Amino acid sequence: MDQQSPADAARDLVRRVAAGRRQLLARAVGLHRSTNLHICDATAGLGRDAALMAALGARVDCFERHADVHAWLERFLTALPGDTRARIRLRHGDARELLGSGQWDVVYLDPMYTPSGKAALPRAHAQSLRAAVGSDHDADALLAPARAAARRRVVVKRAPRAPPLAGNSPMERMRGNSVRFDLYPPATAHDRIA
Repeated sequence: MDQQSPADAARDLVRRVAAGRRQLLARAVGLHRSTNLHICDATAGLGRDAALMAALGARVDCFERHADVHAWLERFLTALPGDTRARIRLRHGDARELLGSGQWDVVYLDPMYTPSGKAALPRAHAQSLRAAVGSDHDADALLAPARAAARRRVVVKRAPRAPPLAGNSPMERMRGNSVRFDLYPPATAHDRIA
């Protein structure tokens, strides 16, 4: 599945953690201000972002619906340092259903990017993930349940020029060189009833 072994991916985490809480992902989810966050990574994929958030102090619930990816994630988690591994809980299933089972400070979505048609290919791990699971044709359907399950915000990882998820404009955008994070408010009580 991934060309990088779970143990190598865990070692790569050390480099990412060294960048600290000021990096874009940490700021987008709010870890630069508070490490005591409960985060749901509703589209866990290869678990790299979830592991980083846990290594920076958050408790992270990961959802993954594809059996092969879920099995890889289980091996990845065993390769993580014990304190990081203890803050991650992995569940197998569709996030659209699992999001109704709880509330989190932050719900994080990283749906598979739509191919841009540019000459440069994504990194090898992203290519292998796409080959294993295909595209996230139903990604737009995640935004409403994510907003209903979030207490503070929903963070959506996107390609820099990608359209917003479900066509909904975010309340804030945080841009990096190769990624953008769209921030959405939690659903209001009125939104949850409608």
